[in-house]
Amino acid sequence: MTKDQMIALIAENSKITKKQATDAVQTFMSTVTKQLKKGEKVSFAGFGTFSTSKRKARIGRNPQTGAKINIPARRVPVFKAGKHLKEAVRK
Repeated sequence: MTKDQMIALIAENSKITKKQATDAVQTFMSTVTKQLKKGEKVSFAGFGTFSTSKRKARIGRNPQTGAKINIPARRVPVFKAGKHLKEAVRK
C-alpha cells in the first residue's frame, strides 16, 4: 500500500476529504519524526512502538573492490510491533 492509497482509504472510511486525510497523515509522520529526533519513543498500545537504536561504528567492505571502509556510528529508527498487531497478522 502506498501513502496515496492509505490517504484515500482514510478519507473514505472516515468520511473526510482527501485534503484533511493528507494533513492528518503528514502531521502523524512529522510528529513521529520529530519525537524520534529528540530521542523519544512513540507508543501506541497494542499496535507498536517507534524508537531509535544506536549502531556502533564498524568496518565494512566495498562489494565491488573488496576494499575496507569505515562505517560511522549512527542512530536508526526502529519499530517494534505490539501484541495485538502481531496476533492480527498471524490470523
